[in-house]
Amino acid sequence: MPSKLDPETRRALADRVQYYREMGVYDFYRREVTEHMLSDLTAEPTASATGDPAAADVQTAEAPSLDRSAALRAIREEIGECTRCPLYMQGRKQIVFGVGNPDAEIMFIGEAPGADEDEQGEPFVGRAGQLLNNMIKAMGISREDVYIANVIKCRPPGNRTPEPAECAVCSPFLLKQIDVIKPKAIVALGAVAAKTLLGVNQTMAEMRGQWHDFRGYPLAVTYHPAYLLRDPRQKVHTWHDLQMVMKRLGMAMPQKSGE
Repeated sequence: MPSKLDPETRRALADRVQYYREMGVYDFYRREVTEHMLSDLTAEPTASATGDPAAADVQTAEAPSLDRSAALRAIREEIGECTRCPLYMQGRKQIVFGVGNPDAEIMFIGEAPGADEDEQGEPFVGRAGQLLNNMIKAMGISREDVYIANVIKCRPPGNRTPEPAECAVCSPFLLKQIDVIKPKAIVALGAVAAKTLLGVNQTMAEMRGQWHDFRGYPLAVTYHPAYLLRDPRQKVHTWHDLQMVMKRLGMAMPQKSGE
């Protein structure tokens, strides 16, 4: 490989780096570059980029999902087998990154993985997860239509509340996920998630029932499904919160019984 890149390759490389930054990926790792990789970088545009309408239609339909999926994989690779905070040596089994549709209009964010999530590597798969699935289904959509994540990606010992320092270390990766997905609405599940994202110290009563601006994304606050399992009386209030989200996104509202 030449010691210096030619101007055309330098421009192509700069464009590629800018593309990944727009996708929320900022950290890069050095590896050996081959001539084949350089040829891919400077390859001629495909037919869809040179005026073939049919090919352009296919690329327009598929590119966003593919790009976002790739960007999310890059964030997961950046996290690695994280040792950035003490949780990695306090019993966690694996990173619980996030799951769902990379083109989701709604993103649900909880506080931290529990035992079931730590075991399976996926957020909200235990009893609270089943209730969340039912909440999503009541909105007329499915779990596969949304994206689900947590403020932190490792289970705290004994399912304790995440500490501020742990949230501070892990939150940047969540922010990158949000910026890749670009949801039309974020739903913070529980006080910990809401306070961490909004940077406030308010009660649920003060945060619920209104829209918050989170870095340009509209954010609603509702109860965590685990709390609803302990206090089912709050389910009616949670349903009101979800209806607020549905109304903002123009989703069909369920008909009352008998209508």
